[in-house]
Amino acid sequence: MEGTAIILLCSCLLSILMFNSAADTITANQTISDGQTIVSAGGWFEMGFFSPKGNPKKRYFGIWYKKISNGTVVWVANRETPIANTSGIIKVSSMGIVVSTNQSTNIQIWSSNYSRSVKNPVAQLLDTGNLVFWDENDQIDFVWQSFDHPTDTFLPGMKLGYDLVTGADRYILPWKSDDDPAPGNYTYRVDKKGFPQVILWKDTVPLVRNAPWVGSRYSNNSVREYNGIYGERFVISEKEVYNVFDVLIIESPITRLTLTPSGIPTRYIWNTENHDWTQYKIFQVSDCDFYGICGTNGVCNVDKSPRCECMEGFDPKIPEDWAKADWSHGCSRNVQLECGNGDGFVKYSGVKLPDTRWSWYNMSMSLVECEDKCLKDCNCTAYSNIDTSNGGSGCLLWFGGLIDMQGFSEDGQDLYVRMAASELKENRKSRVKHLLVVLVPLLVILMVMISLSLLYAYKTKRLKRAGKEKTLASPDLDLPLFSFMQIAKATENFSNNRQLGKGGFGTVYKGILEDGKEIAVKRLSKDSRQGVDEFMNEVSCIAKLQHRNLVMLLGCCIEEGERLLIYEYLPNKSLDYYIFDKNMCQSLNWPKRYNIILGTARGVLYLHQDSRLKIIHRDLKASNILLDHEMNPKISDFGLARTFGESETPASTTRVVGTHGYMSPEYAFDGLFSVKSDVYSFGVSLLEIISGKRNRGFVHPDHNLNLIGHVWKRYNEGNLLEVVDRVILESSNQHEVFRVIQIGLLCVQEYPEDRPNMSSTIMMLTRDDALPIPKQPGFFLERRNCGETGASPQAFTLNTFSVSSFAPR
Repeated sequence: MEGTAIILLCSCLLSILMFNSAADTITANQTISDGQTIVSAGGWFEMGFFSPKGNPKKRYFGIWYKKISNGTVVWVANRETPIANTSGIIKVSSMGIVVSTNQSTNIQIWSSNYSRSVKNPVAQLLDTGNLVFWDENDQIDFVWQSFDHPTDTFLPGMKLGYDLVTGADRYILPWKSDDDPAPGNYTYRVDKKGFPQVILWKDTVPLVRNAPWVGSRYSNNSVREYNGIYGERFVISEKEVYNVFDVLIIESPITRLTLTPSGIPTRYIWNTENHDWTQYKIFQVSDCDFYGICGTNGVCNVDKSPRCECMEGFDPKIPEDWAKADWSHGCSRNVQLECGNGDGFVKYSGVKLPDTRWSWYNMSMSLVECEDKCLKDCNCTAYSNIDTSNGGSGCLLWFGGLIDMQGFSEDGQDLYVRMAASELKENRKSRVKHLLVVLVPLLVILMVMISLSLLYAYKTKRLKRAGKEKTLASPDLDLPLFSFMQIAKATENFSNNRQLGKGGFGTVYKGILEDGKEIAVKRLSKDSRQGVDEFMNEVSCIAKLQHRNLVMLLGCCIEEGERLLIYEYLPNKSLDYYIFDKNMCQSLNWPKRYNIILGTARGVLYLHQDSRLKIIHRDLKASNILLDHEMNPKISDFGLARTFGESETPASTTRVVGTHGYMSPEYAFDGLFSVKSDVYSFGVSLLEIISGKRNRGFVHPDHNLNLIGHVWKRYNEGNLLEVVDRVILESSNQHEVFRVIQIGLLCVQEYPEDRPNMSSTIMMLTRDDALPIPKQPGFFLERRNCGETGASPQAFTLNTFSVSSFAPR
């Protein structure tokens, strides 16, 4: 008996060792118990039983990454029927893969449910993360595969769409929460009505719609996106319709698209340097991406204010609501269509094509044939090409109102909208009149310009030579020089329409150079407090800085008595534009805000530690954090920055400059500044990003504290939930948000020696180690309540010193 027991024990141990090895298949005579796993041949993926974080008593059978990000789950079988203990087993039968409880009870929990019997069944975990079931003697086709039944993750090679032959419909359903893989109430799928398109739904309500695929790109991109990591395709054939992406880096499946529990399709890229997932792209980046925000026949443009406008020949259906920024009722025609009575089309270029669920399409028709077909159908309201490559082909027709359009100027697709004959005539008259209004002044201006050209050329040449000599006289300056004429032309002679912002030191304009490159031009005011010293200081500080979280300086100009700085253009303005606006803040969920916090920290760390000279910014705040097209932060405005050598110690100044609410106590009172001064400013900005409130001018009905004091008070009360901006609660992990608030309090401690440096701050932001307990912050005491006299509350401190400062914005 003892010998038999030993043999059985060895057999079991051998079985466990076999399943914990790289074996990637299960046959009909094998069983996987809870605690055993199967690893794909290349080691990229692993499958077995797991418990979500925070829910250890529930067990699920699933697939997760093994070689990278061990534990990131990509597929779950029994997502609605967890096993309450570790008694689960996996086995393969002739009918498919079965998840059940142990053999004594043998209660089936989940099955792949294949109707046809297989003689030699085999289940295999492929290196793509695909679990397949097939007949060992017939390896041509898979009988069943997990790629046909995705959960919340879209992997390379997986098809998102439907099979017209088998009826299979592949779509993504998020986890209900971070610790519950049951399906949530969002759906990300290829819609079957009309021309295929991908739509994100919440229950039965469309939230975000991807632009239709037009041959080699989506209709909201002027060119096909190429990022060197993955390539995307959208296939429409007689047998199937699907969206798929392929990894371009063959040796590593390093990207995935996941639908988060809060319903946000997010693409992640594996960062091999940090050994972590980096958020690469979020598919809803502005309020224009919300479905139908401008209603029927309305066009949304993120670069305009107000966001929505009606197409030509249309006016708001309810003007009084439109004036209140309620655009949901859309636009109606000024003149109704008269079929067969001279109807025609107006071309709109650079638009995201309207919702195609109420459309008809033909893949082979020409654009001319498409127009003719639309004219012959009295219900047709618009048409467009399907494939824009190689001159264009295919026909897409719309019927009824046009909804969910966006304007992209250079990007987008051509859309031809049907108009009544009288509207077309008025349109032509208006264009001729507009042309004359433009041409006549231009002719007059041209005559004046010709008469003054010789004098202007002579003066410009002399000033340019003087400007070059003055600029090149600065040592260590290696920066392209722009002529004043170049910049004036790029900014339409500093037109008000090109203004991006205005502050105490001058105005910032958007410019477009002759080669099409977009730039931002900072034009210092002639009566600005920032003199030549500050100007040269900003040039010398930032000219040689190269970091992804710092604004890049492209050049400068000091001709014509001007002081101009030319920067890279960032389309999403500054951070304060979003976090302090009750509407714009809706577009900044927690992942975006965390990315901004971490990116800003890395930029400051570069200034303090990794640049050639130690640089102290001295004016770090939300309005000096700009956002690029992917909402990544870039620190700007170095007019007040100071440089130090490696061995230099903190300095003092008699001229305290900066912005109230962001200056550290030792700098505001005693003029002492160091890297810890920037840490304090960073901490203030961090708390503002999380709360959505300004530190200076913060008002609360229960006390007269500023924002820092309010956060400190709630921290000591254990009530940090009141501090957090309600916008980010749904998209965040509360523990993570509270941890970041504690880091912010550590940064704003009263004494500089108590504050962490930026290197330590980044480590605290990216790790889960225990945090120190913060001490009392600076500037947290209550202000005098001057409300009864009508005066604004004034800040006061222990030593009652007042501070005067120059503020650039």
